Amino acid sequence: MRSAAESRRLFWSVALGLLLADIVSKRVAERVLLPIPPVEVMGDWLQLRLVYNQGAAFGLHLGPWSRWIFLLIAIVAVVLLYRVARNSSPRDLMRQIACGLVAGGAAGNLIDRVRSAQGVVDFIDVGVGATRWPTFNVADMGVSCGAIALAISLWMEDARRSRAEAAAQSVSRDPA
Repeated sequence: MRSAAESRRLFWSVALGLLLADIVSKRVAERVLLPIPPVEVMGDWLQLRLVYNQGAAFGLHLGPWSRWIFLLIAIVAVVLLYRVARNSSPRDLMRQIACGLVAGGAAGNLIDRVRSAQGVVDFIDVGVGATRWPTFNVADMGVSCGAIALAISLWMEDARRSRAEAAAQSVSRDPA
């Protein structure tokens, strides 16, 4: 059985591990990929291409205040994710890891917004020909995978709660 302190350590270990991987990968990308053209890793399908994103996911932009709005959203997200992880069952490892991934990714992109008005460093380019996914980074992968894992964790908790309620109702109706 995991203690609450161990769960918090798992959250922080995942968040800091992802943050470190994100920072290192972005600094390497900035040094290696500028000013050369895209580097093909797996042909046209996977390339390394340095771009700076001043907006949010998929290039969402909110005008001249985007940097500060997204900075504030990231800070709030990290705080809320820590609270979700802290208030979750210590046995729910998926929730601890999911919250750590999203928080670490949000923090990685937050650091880019603070560090430079150029925006978030993105460098992973996936697609075929002119059909490309928006360029992303390690932090974005953590946020995406963590969000999916968090949704699954919440769904599993809801399913467990529904089964427990159904079992309690059937016991209370049993005349024996």
